[in-house]
Amino acid sequence: MRHVYAARPARQRLLHASITAAFGTAAVLSTPLAGAQEASAGSTTLPTVTVTGGAEESATGRVNGYTARRSATATKTDTPLIETPQSISVIPADLMEAQGARTVKDALSYSPGVIPTRYGADSRYDWISLRGFDAYSPGFYLDGMPLRNNGNWGIWPVESYGAERIELLRGPASVLYGMSGPGGLVNAVSKRPTAEPLREVQVQIGDHGRRQIAADVSGPLGEDGKLLYRLTALTRDADLPAGDMKDDRTFIAPAFTWKPSSDTSLTVLSQFGRTRAGVYSRTRPAVGSLVPTAIGTTIPSDLFAGEPGYNRFDMDTSMIGYLFEHRINDAFTVRQNARYGQLDVDYTAVQGRNFITVNPANPRDPANFSTLRRTVSGSNERIHALNLDNQLEARLRSGDVQHTVLAGLEYQRTRIDQVSYSGGSASPLNIYNPVYGGAVQLPAPWYDGVATLAQTGLYLQDQIKWRDRWVLTLGARYDRATSDVDSRLDGSQTKVSEHKATKRAGLTYLAEGGWAPYVSYTESFVPTAMRNPATGQPFKPETGRQYEAGVRYQPEGGKQRYSAAIFDLRRKNYLTADDNFVPRQTGEIQVRGLELEASAELMPRLNVVGSYSYTPTAEITASSTAREIGKPLTAVSRNAAALWVDYRFANRIKVGLGARYTGSNRGDLDAAPAKVPSFTVFDAMIGYDIDRWSFALNVRNLGDKTYIGNCDQYGNCYYGDPRRVVATATYRW
Repeated sequence: MRHVYAARPARQRLLHASITAAFGTAAVLSTPLAGAQEASAGSTTLPTVTVTGGAEESATGRVNGYTARRSATATKTDTPLIETPQSISVIPADLMEAQGARTVKDALSYSPGVIPTRYGADSRYDWISLRGFDAYSPGFYLDGMPLRNNGNWGIWPVESYGAERIELLRGPASVLYGMSGPGGLVNAVSKRPTAEPLREVQVQIGDHGRRQIAADVSGPLGEDGKLLYRLTALTRDADLPAGDMKDDRTFIAPAFTWKPSSDTSLTVLSQFGRTRAGVYSRTRPAVGSLVPTAIGTTIPSDLFAGEPGYNRFDMDTSMIGYLFEHRINDAFTVRQNARYGQLDVDYTAVQGRNFITVNPANPRDPANFSTLRRTVSGSNERIHALNLDNQLEARLRSGDVQHTVLAGLEYQRTRIDQVSYSGGSASPLNIYNPVYGGAVQLPAPWYDGVATLAQTGLYLQDQIKWRDRWVLTLGARYDRATSDVDSRLDGSQTKVSEHKATKRAGLTYLAEGGWAPYVSYTESFVPTAMRNPATGQPFKPETGRQYEAGVRYQPEGGKQRYSAAIFDLRRKNYLTADDNFVPRQTGEIQVRGLELEASAELMPRLNVVGSYSYTPTAEITASSTAREIGKPLTAVSRNAAALWVDYRFANRIKVGLGARYTGSNRGDLDAAPAKVPSFTVFDAMIGYDIDRWSFALNVRNLGDKTYIGNCDQYGNCYYGDPRRVVATATYRW
């Protein structure tokens, strides 16, 4: 469910919010869809296509190089990207390794439509925006199933080392995934068991005491090849850049695949994570960072404004699930995908806010710009989540027409036990002579309760191909969402039930020479799960709709893919908060833009990955508050571009260089005293391969540039990541 807060989770929440949990998983469905009907008279079944190791790429398998050709994220079927009528990017494991991407945010930083600096440098989460809209809520996806979060701190992490590929679908996607934001979604595909033996051990050392060891092993168990395994794991001992705090993590992901026959497979996926870290966030007041103070001073960008002994972020996650598939015959296949997960998080933090005025009689007294007010926030949460997605796929042919029909029934259910607080106070901090260890006063909880949320969705999709040239994609879905919240603060119980139908249509023409123009229309919806304080009635569901037109170029037989798209995206019934933290439905937000993307091996061993985003319109177009109309969205720049080039020499040396540019943006006109300046950061890689060994040195933000990634409507600005250096040694056999 969508929830409104006055600011990001580090800031004070709406005290009026009665429901504070994001949408979760649903009641159990015990059996797959069944009862497949026979094909209608005059129809014939499509021939079976068998993909073997070393042959054509699959939608969920490893990509050889940087350029993927297939995906299932946009359609839930194994579909060539060139036939997909919506913008999608695939970041394979090879590219993540070459760029030294430690996180999902790093992996997506060269993709169009992505704002990876929404909340600057933050050690805990992948704060990103897609086409102008926050993507952290309602959450990312793992293997096509949601990692819902509760809009606060209980956010499921995605371990980039455990992903075979990370896929970015831009634009609404509710027709297949139910509740989702209008900007798009991020889907990570887990590493899965392989029939061919795979063995890898990796050691990393880096700045801030980073020491990490990882392993990835896979292969058959037994000679008949019916049982496969994979084990992916890492452990990290590291420090954060400031505050004498740890950044330790352990991750282990066992997986097994059982193939009793060529028609049936069952893959069990599990993962367990443990994070023991501090809280490192480079948040500063706009006055003193974006613009100098009245006496021309600025706050040191490397100042740690928290409390080393108090800023703590402990998280434990566990997930286990399965992917079941059975081919009934050449036409019909049934699937059932399920996952259960548990997340526990214990978070406390002190953060710096605005300057304390000690001499109001003299506004230019330096003492007025030397001490920061500090506040306290924290949360203790336990989340149980269940996902179940049942699918029936039919591949049929009648003359020149081929159909790939997908029918699905999806359940999600989540239980969230949460105690959260924000406000409080800590001893003031002198920015020039910081002294830590002062008194910390905890505030009373602003929320203490249990939320149980469920979503049921029924969807239908047909991909119709005519004469191998035209591909028409049609889809529709109906969702019902319920929430039940019990408050321990006042003993109240709140129940909300909502429903919504969404639809999608797209048309692609497969022209000669690898060209494929397309047009599409898609919708999204997010239940608000909140009542209007003025009327006592539930807010309307938030909706989104997008028109998109684009073209792809994918030369036959080559490792190249180019795309261009224009889009008109609108978000309606959008919830915001006023100055008193009271929620209201603003009206409509419009984002229009152009996106270009390229991924190509231009010549043997020379790879280029690039993107460009042009967003001339990103603003509120309708509101009950007249002064809001025309206000731009925070952190959306008119221009953004990224380019990565790497080359492997014949003598086994490899080098890479990347540049990421983000144009200036105004942020919120009511609060920002100036535009957030544009910035360019550079990344670099140098490596050497010999026999079974691979060595690499990766540097992100090569010049250690100090820059502000974003400023929000509450006067807070967020510095981006400083320089990060890591050396990696990998042994494969």
